[in-house]
Amino acid sequence: MENAAELEIEVVYALPDRQVVKRVTLAAGSRIRAAIETSGLLAEFPEIRLSENTVGRFGEPADLDDRLQTGDRVEIYRPLRADPRETRRRRAAVRARTKR
Repeated sequence: MENAAELEIEVVYALPDRQVVKRVTLAAGSRIRAAIETSGLLAEFPEIRLSENTVGRFGEPADLDDRLQTGDRVEIYRPLRADPRETRRRRAAVRARTKR
C-alpha cells in the first residue's frame, strides 16, 4: 500500500521513434520540476532544457512549479521544428499549384 506522504508519478519524454517513461516516487507536495529532475531524463537527454521545453500533465499545459498528485503523468514536450501556420500555408500553396 502506498504511503500517503509519497506520490507515484510517471515522467514521459517522447522521441520521434519511441517514448521514454520513468516512474518516480516523490514526497507529497512535490512539484513538476522535482519529478523531472528525479527521473534522470535531463541526464539521459541533454537536449532537454527546462527553460525552453514546455511541460504538461496528461496533455494539458502545466508549469514547472505546479504541485503533483499521485498518479500524475508529467510530459516533456519537444520544441516545434516549424511554425504550424506557416507549414499549413505552404501545403495549401502546393495543393493550389497542383490543381491548376
